[in-house]
Amino acid sequence: MSKSTYPLKRPASVKKAAAGLAASDGVSLNPFIAAAVAEKVGCLRTAREFLRERAGTAKPKDMLKFLRRAPKIPAPAKDQR
Repeated sequence: MSKSTYPLKRPASVKKAAAGLAASDGVSLNPFIAAAVAEKVGCLRTAREFLRERAGTAKPKDMLKFLRRAPKIPAPAKDQR
């Protein structure tokens, strides 16, 4: 496994919180951040692949037929701007 460095700038409060979580996990901050980034990358890739698979060969225009069938009711007040 090759390694590279990246100067990471973050708010002091985030560093303090991450360092606390890393310590409770029994690791230093660097491997904790590396694992967190790897986890996020994995989640995003999985989500992208899942959505691509679910979409199949659908096209954005195909969605219009479903939207046209949706009931014409106003959105709840909490969802209106």
